[in-house]
Amino acid sequence: MDFEVYCDESHPELFTSAKPSVDFLMIGSLWLEAPLRDEIKKRIWSLREKYQVWGEIKWSKVNLSALPFYKALIDLFESYGAQVRFRCIAVNHNEFDENYHENDNELGFYKFYYQVLHHWISSYNTYRIFCDMKVNRDLTRLNTLQRCLNNKNINAQVANVQALPSNQVVLIQLSDLLLGMASARMNNTLKHGSAKEELTVYLESKFGRQLAPTYQSEHKFNIFKIRLQGGW
Repeated sequence: MDFEVYCDESHPELFTSAKPSVDFLMIGSLWLEAPLRDEIKKRIWSLREKYQVWGEIKWSKVNLSALPFYKALIDLFESYGAQVRFRCIAVNHNEFDENYHENDNELGFYKFYYQVLHHWISSYNTYRIFCDMKVNRDLTRLNTLQRCLNNKNINAQVANVQALPSNQVVLIQLSDLLLGMASARMNNTLKHGSAKEELTVYLESKFGRQLAPTYQSEHKFNIFKIRLQGGW
């Protein structure tokens, strides 16, 4: 089967900040069967028309006036069951070890990208991965990521790893929204009574649990809290 993966990140500044404001760097990935792409985009467009919410879909833009639209996006995500899934990695900056990334923060960032993707790649499938556009010092990072994924998954094909501007790719925007809720729970940044808290609780009601690190077997909304000393 052909799959597409849409990725975004939250708090990448933790690699370089002297006074980090949160604990966890987060990288998220939205996985879907490729033939569903156009259908999902059309359904999102229909929701925009219904609720008259335009512009970029972003966690940072969640507010009370747009809350019905964002809840409808959660309903859309949930309605596809295992056909559309989300996985993110949470990395505690207090566990960063320069030996892990050879004192190269950018290399470390893409090693975590590898970790969020590798574990959901299955044999005999083809994957196309789309990342939010990011300025890299080393222009070969995405090519290296693709090569490493293919080398580790010899019975699958990662056809491309490509950077795209998120403001033009609605499925990266949807990944941003889902990642925002996971990050807010992991970093404990939700404000009581806010629209963001209400939206997060609405998503959690779909699963019957609060967002938190999950077992590897969780396939709809997986939060991988990596232990850099080893283990799950």
